[in-house]
Amino acid sequence: MHHPTLIPVADASAAATADAGAIAAGIPSRALMQRAGSAAAAEIALRGAEHLAGGVVVVTGAGNNGGDGWVIARALHAVGIGVRVVECVAARSLDAIAERTLAVSDGVGVSTDVASVRAGGERIVVDALLGTGFTAGAPLRGSVAAAVEALRALASEGRVLVGIDLPSGLDASSGANEGAAPCNFTITFGSIKRGHLIARDLCGAIAVMDIGLGVHALSPMQPVLATAEWFRVMLPRIQASAHKGTRGKIAIIGGGPGMAGAAILAARAALRSGAGMVKCAVAPESLLALQEAEPAALSMGWPTSDAQFDDGIAGWADAILVGPGLGSHDTRVMVERVLRRFAGPVVLDADALNAFADDIDALLPLVGTRAALLTPHPAEFARLLGETTQRVLDDRFEMPAVAALRSGATVLLKGVPTVITSQRGSTIVVAEGTPVLGTGGSGDMLGGIAVTLLAQCGDALRAGALAAFAHGRAAAAVSARQVRGYTLDDVLGALPSVWSLSAATPRPPILCELPAVGEVG
Repeated sequence: MHHPTLIPVADASAAATADAGAIAAGIPSRALMQRAGSAAAAEIALRGAEHLAGGVVVVTGAGNNGGDGWVIARALHAVGIGVRVVECVAARSLDAIAERTLAVSDGVGVSTDVASVRAGGERIVVDALLGTGFTAGAPLRGSVAAAVEALRALASEGRVLVGIDLPSGLDASSGANEGAAPCNFTITFGSIKRGHLIARDLCGAIAVMDIGLGVHALSPMQPVLATAEWFRVMLPRIQASAHKGTRGKIAIIGGGPGMAGAAILAARAALRSGAGMVKCAVAPESLLALQEAEPAALSMGWPTSDAQFDDGIAGWADAILVGPGLGSHDTRVMVERVLRRFAGPVVLDADALNAFADDIDALLPLVGTRAALLTPHPAEFARLLGETTQRVLDDRFEMPAVAALRSGATVLLKGVPTVITSQRGSTIVVAEGTPVLGTGGSGDMLGGIAVTLLAQCGDALRAGALAAFAHGRAAAAVSARQVRGYTLDDVLGALPSVWSLSAATPRPPILCELPAVGEVG
């Protein structure tokens, strides 16, 4: 199997460590700055081509982010693009000072008057004030605060804002925002930052540029981003000789009284993800609704004894999804029966997780060594661990590892972004999707996709990440920006096309790109 390029997901510390490692290996720090600035200038010229005639203003700060800005300005000036720099804080790092000297000697205009940021009328505004070294927690002050306020005003006027590494005021690690101006697109280097993935609305489209960090960008056990290339390579193949038996027999246990829709959505998603056969075990009151809505799925009432479970599900299924619309009546008994009497792979979602609220450790002996995937949203995750939802959101990159260690299962924490961590500590981050998925039943769809892929590949981390990627990409295919008026049926309709997704043609030095999401303000 070809191994795709791995895109690191870094916090500020990991980004600094990557830079330090590359410098220690012999790459001068100034060379990294020049590569970053040159790559950014080329991308600005490409993405902003229709606005270049109106000129470019680059707003710089004191550090290496400002140094990148000076390189950008010099590179644009060299090819005849009108450009000026507003130096809000004097360059302080040696590399930034050197690049400022070169740019000025080449004829790049410079002003130190922050008020002049808005004076020129340029259509493209480059934010090179603050980079990954910024830490949220205190308000911006002085000329930097004034410059960020000017950037926000320009954004509200419809200027094209370009963030260099991050929109200034956004914390690379936590995604906390101290008043950053929303960018149309953000150009970052060597890795994608956690802050980008949390604050997608501020970053706009995101491009990750290669500047030569190489192996230094990816440390052991560092999270990596699921990309279209990764998805295409890792998706289990269905052979020409496949039949309904080899494509996987999927059992779904859920659909309590009044909640047949959850099981129906999961079944539809499983069938559209390549399952060979799907059987739904639902409450007797939900059987008719299920049979009428999804005739391609087999159906049965909830098993009420070990013998019924063994005969109807355990002896038939290759993988089981438990939870969609299951309700709270005897749920713990049902889940424990599944885990004790079925040795194969399982996905636990929704009410199957709520049954273990504040008792996640009880799952460890039940899960055993099987491939198991838990798929909580933040509130369900908080109930599992007896934490607050806000704590889960604040530590969304670390918390899945805690739950995975305590439960023995791979944990998929839904959200923006979705974080999947195995019990061995490997983490894949999925940043696909749009607010189309922010509706009831979306998690049931994800469960149906995940259990099918788990049956087909047997690896819970891989299956969970593939499912989250496919789920999000299908939503994006329905609507990348305008999200009103779409339903999960629309997403289900787009799902089959995702399985034939091809990766984009490589465009060095771009390592990966993410589109802007959410409605245009």
